[in-house]
Amino acid sequence: MNPLQKIGAFTAALAAAFGTAYGVGTAFGPIDRGTTAAGHAAGHSPRPAGKPSAADLLPAGLQVSQDGYSLDLETTALPAGRSSTLRLVVRDADGAPLTRYRTAHGEQLHLIVASRELTTYRHLHPVRAADGTWSTPVDLPAAGGYRVFADFVPADGSEGLTLGSDLTVTGPYRASEPPAPAATTTVDGYAVALRGTLAAGGESDLTFTVRRDGRPVTDLEPYLGAYGHLVALRSGDLAYLHVHPHEAAEKDRTSGPEVSFSATAPSAGTYRLFLDFKVDGTVRTAAFTVRTGTGTGSGSHPEAPHEETSHGH
Repeated sequence: MNPLQKIGAFTAALAAAFGTAYGVGTAFGPIDRGTTAAGHAAGHSPRPAGKPSAADLLPAGLQVSQDGYSLDLETTALPAGRSSTLRLVVRDADGAPLTRYRTAHGEQLHLIVASRELTTYRHLHPVRAADGTWSTPVDLPAAGGYRVFADFVPADGSEGLTLGSDLTVTGPYRASEPPAPAATTTVDGYAVALRGTLAAGGESDLTFTVRRDGRPVTDLEPYLGAYGHLVALRSGDLAYLHVHPHEAAEKDRTSGPEVSFSATAPSAGTYRLFLDFKVDGTVRTAAFTVRTGTGTGSGSHPEAPHEETSHGH
């Protein structure tokens, strides 16, 4: 083969290679780089109501690393039914522990621990040591798989992040399922009713009304900058939804009986809602199972209280 023939053959092979690569890329689509966390997720950094951005529709908490930050869960397994210490480190792009955070709603880092079945839930505020290690006591009653979410804002970043990692709780395992959807639930004598519809692929309003002994509770205390804190998790992969409170708390002023949020569900499916509210200095959690496109009202039968309604803060 003469030199011109060799060049022609090389050019044809190169073109064929590029064509194959393009075909594969077109078939599988762009690589998902994950969420951009536009706005702090799950109740942090309220924003004006309106049509959600594309970033709002991307689930948070599914990645262990994002935007140069990684969640290093130093404790990967804990025994069931025993108070233990959970330790973690947030690392920067160079692998160094992150030691500078912005305070978001009274805390530098919010830690959520939820069982894969969404029947156990904890909202914790760990303590950070000088070397950047966060630690907190935790007691998880049931064996199985759990997801740990670190919700924080780096000091040099303008956006909040929610990173997630898996935790194993050891012991005899018994499978469980979250309760069926219901519009009311009871925790420690407080009846909480949910009104609203969770919409797939868009923003919707959810309103919770708190009553005790049939009377509206009007002394809801400020908690994390609002009169309630809501975390929403998608059943299956435990995607962490963007939730924003409608009303910010005013110093020591109480409110109630209603507390409202805007929630953005990225897809159709079943979700578990965990509402933290504070009365008489005690934080309680009311849990709901909801399905997208299903409205709720006060006429549904209340679900029984579940273990996850009592947890540390």
